[in-house]
Amino acid sequence: MLDAAYLIPAFPVLGFVVLLCVGSKLKEPHAGVVATAASAASFVAALVTFAGLVGEDSHHRSITKVVFDWIPSLDVKVAFLIDPLSMTMVLFITGVGTLIHLFAIGYMHGDQRFSRFFLYMNLFLASMLLLVLGDSFLLMFLGWEGVGACSYLLISFWFERDSASTAAKKAFVANRVGDVGLMIAMFVIFSKVGSLTFSTVFERVEEGVFSKSVATAILLLLFLGACGKSAQLPLYVWLPDAMEGPTPVSALIHAATMVTAGVYLLCRANPFVGVDDSAMTVVAVVGAATALYAALIATSQDDIKKVLAYSTISQLGYMFLAVGSRAYVAAIFHMVTHAFFKALMFLGSGSVIHGMHEEQDMKRMGALKRFMPITAFTFLAGWLAIAGIPPFAGFWSKDEILLSALESFDGPLGVLLYAVGLVTALLTAYYMTRQIQLVFFGDPRHGKADAHGGHAQGEGHTEEQGQLTTPEPVAAGDQAGRGDDGDHGALGAAATPHESPPTMTIPLLVLAALSVGGWVINSPILLDYPLEHWLEPVVEAGRPLHLTEVSTATKILFSAIATAAGVIGIAAGFRIWRRGADQPGFEPRLLRRGFGFDQILAALFGGPGRKAADSAAYRVDAGIIDGTVDGIATVVRRGGAQLRRLQSGYVRSYALGITTGTVLLLAYVVNRGR
Repeated sequence: MLDAAYLIPAFPVLGFVVLLCVGSKLKEPHAGVVATAASAASFVAALVTFAGLVGEDSHHRSITKVVFDWIPSLDVKVAFLIDPLSMTMVLFITGVGTLIHLFAIGYMHGDQRFSRFFLYMNLFLASMLLLVLGDSFLLMFLGWEGVGACSYLLISFWFERDSASTAAKKAFVANRVGDVGLMIAMFVIFSKVGSLTFSTVFERVEEGVFSKSVATAILLLLFLGACGKSAQLPLYVWLPDAMEGPTPVSALIHAATMVTAGVYLLCRANPFVGVDDSAMTVVAVVGAATALYAALIATSQDDIKKVLAYSTISQLGYMFLAVGSRAYVAAIFHMVTHAFFKALMFLGSGSVIHGMHEEQDMKRMGALKRFMPITAFTFLAGWLAIAGIPPFAGFWSKDEILLSALESFDGPLGVLLYAVGLVTALLTAYYMTRQIQLVFFGDPRHGKADAHGGHAQGEGHTEEQGQLTTPEPVAAGDQAGRGDDGDHGALGAAATPHESPPTMTIPLLVLAALSVGGWVINSPILLDYPLEHWLEPVVEAGRPLHLTEVSTATKILFSAIATAAGVIGIAAGFRIWRRGADQPGFEPRLLRRGFGFDQILAALFGGPGRKAADSAAYRVDAGIIDGTVDGIATVVRRGGAQLRRLQSGYVRSYALGITTGTVLLLAYVVNRGR
């Protein structure tokens, strides 16, 4: 059964190859069916492999499957590491990924590059599977760069728009900054061990090869890489703009693939924490700061997808807070539940955009539960899950993170981290309530000028692009879902909001069920923390999720506090936004602009940064470095030209030279003899 592991990444690769070869000949929706079938087959192979791994003894659930020798001289192999951590990642990547593929068949209907989209999606899935299955830092890095390349291709899928191209380049550059840290960490590890294979490296860690300072440096460098891929301060800037891609891409990036890579990396590298855990304080503080920072920004966004984008950044901050608290199981648990409810809400937002004929401004929606009951019902399940309301999945995982933060750090720091997490939970419940109130409840605002004056969305707005997915007419001046000026035209009276087709609603129903009952994978009531026991052999350097030192009464008290924060946030959201869509007092311009961080970066890199780059390029590189190299070449060339004059081709000149040399040599000998 474990041999099925070879098929897990093979099926998406096969789907990619098939679409690459014959995709242009396949009519819609056949290309989508091929890609979805490949993803589903990968999920089945993952289930078979998981069943085989469960059959092994708990302390022998780490099996390496060698595919082929890659670099024999360095003993580098392409091999898959099958263990509880990798299989946990694989199951939700392939499972949620399949649902997103199915949703995309309906969402991308009518797009001119339909088959190319699914080709990229299969390649994206294959790269992520290589990342989590690779048995070495090197193979993981290959998948790491693969998802980076695929994100560039998918974010810029509608490359005719300057905003999409710019967003893709922004994502690429921000991730390269983080990748520098990961590469340097790999160089340091290889210099110490002579290998990048996980088993070899971690054996050397246990043997004491790494000093405390080196282990701390490695963890911080790995964390830099994780900040880029998982959008933590200050490298988060690419993720909100990634909304320029089609909505299924947003769901795949935010829920099942790319942004979870950083959390996986630090959980995989947890043996280094056993040498020195001081770096974990940095991880926890940055995670908590990111969670609060992004939640504040999310409270004032009007684009339905940008709210969810900042929400993802905030939830990733929670995961890093858990990792920094050495509660690795809590981090993975929240990663899985987040994949359920965030995929649900992104696909739900895509269903809304589809039903609203490419409209994304929440203040021009309202009362959509009448027109889109399935989308509304499922979206509400995701809302309650992320708001931390029991018994929905998000409550259980978020609650454990808050408790872990409080217990892992002594003194004021632990209290501060807990308080930040609690405030973030309240803000999360508030801005998600604001979203569902503006979208699904209240008065309908379809076909009206936007509620806050003028055309839809000012700065920072991200519009969905692509072919219209229904034959129904849209407002005059709207082309492919956008007005000529880049804003959405108001939804015309003839274009009534409508429910999405079954290919889009079925994934929503499945994800809604998982958002409600997904907590059973680590149930403290029915199954005695199964995820904790499953992951324990891999994360032994960290504390287990189950906080045995905390009494049941204390857990209930803190759970009640966290639930109360969520309820207060929900109540505030309904109370404020039921008055109408225009509440400027609760949307500070500073938050709408994301604290102006993008503008600061633009001013920095477009001003002094641009001048420094020009100076480095034209003065240092061209003037000093190239000047030195070119100067040496010029001296050699001119010297050669002068020496070439001695080669006249006349025999008498050569005879004269020989005679002169002989006389000088004899004179030297005679002089030495005296």
